[in-house]
Amino acid sequence: MTDFEKMKATIAGDIPLMVEMEKILTAIPAMAPESGGKGEMEKCAALESHLRKLGFADGAVSFERFDADDERVPQGKRPNLVVTVPGKKDDFSIWVMAHLDVVPPGDLAMWESDPWTVVEKDGKLFGRGVEDNQQGLVSGVFAAKALLDNGIVPEHTVKLLFMADEEFGSEYGIKFLLKKHPALFRKEDIIIIPDGGDPKGETIEVAEKNILWLRLHTTGLQSHGSMPNKGKNAFLAGCELALSLNDLEHFFGERDEMFSPAWSTFQPTKKSANVETVNIIPGDDVFFMDCRILPRYTLKEVRAEIDKRVAAIEAKHGVKIEVEELQHQESPATSADAPVVRRLKDAIKKAHGIEARPIGIGGGTVGAELRNLGFDAAIWSTMDEVCHQPNEYCIVRNIATDAETLAALFTTE
Repeated sequence: MTDFEKMKATIAGDIPLMVEMEKILTAIPAMAPESGGKGEMEKCAALESHLRKLGFADGAVSFERFDADDERVPQGKRPNLVVTVPGKKDDFSIWVMAHLDVVPPGDLAMWESDPWTVVEKDGKLFGRGVEDNQQGLVSGVFAAKALLDNGIVPEHTVKLLFMADEEFGSEYGIKFLLKKHPALFRKEDIIIIPDGGDPKGETIEVAEKNILWLRLHTTGLQSHGSMPNKGKNAFLAGCELALSLNDLEHFFGERDEMFSPAWSTFQPTKKSANVETVNIIPGDDVFFMDCRILPRYTLKEVRAEIDKRVAAIEAKHGVKIEVEELQHQESPATSADAPVVRRLKDAIKKAHGIEARPIGIGGGTVGAELRNLGFDAAIWSTMDEVCHQPNEYCIVRNIATDAETLAALFTTE
């Protein structure tokens, strides 16, 4: 048997252990303090303890912690754990990055079971975090375990990174690591982030749309509903502004079929309440925009056009409009021909006979932080993408499927 075939057999036999690990991790609600949680420390400690029980012993592997200070959590720190399996060569490392934190369960009435207790049914595991991001976490663990169980030294050093704070901006996770511990990563490294994908595992995310979230506050002059001539209708101005900004979808109108949808989107979303009764012309209005922009357009370009359109509405209606950016993110794409993409495509084909293809997405991942500093990263997994939903689930077989792909990656020169 080849090394890959040995690992594949081990992974198949470890499926009950994968389920057990999901249950252990789900039982610890690793929520951020923004959600009223205590952070990831307890979950990280349980993970490290369980890894040692699974055979990740000092000598064969190394454990390193890179904790970020955060006085909002009981332990005062947010953990980032790196587990290293030395390879035959250390010219580059293969990283498998997963995050420890989860989002709150939301409305418990929408759940058919306790979100913190895994329920196994019809080949699926139900519980908060089982897919986002424990599926990828467990896949990485059991691919590495298959190396250790078979006494196989990977072709290149393998590093498993378990990060904090992905769900609320990564200030205590990947951003912290890149800022405070930049020597952890090398430009030659192969960085895999199993935190997004499709049901067949045939897409590799290499690019993200630029993100711009806006709060637009229009101040006019309140008056009686029968005398609009004495007021300045902030709601009316806000409506016209919303339509004008939505029209940016035509102004920045190029398409890129790698993305779905293939165009930049500028969508009005949340609307704040203004006046209490029907017979009042509102002098104050607030609405929000969620903009997802193809990376061929810079946020600088977009901001300049938004400023022009805001000024035009202000002049027409005699109002004042304040534009606040709630979030912004832009990053270059990883080349579809980058080593990480080529190696991952080859591993997927070797393990499952699937011809994977590169895509772009409208959401944001930690991949953007890495790409902005010149590190190529690929986001990939085999999943239904039910993250953040009530009754979140993962398909048990998908955990093993992705572990097999990683096994193929680890055993390739």
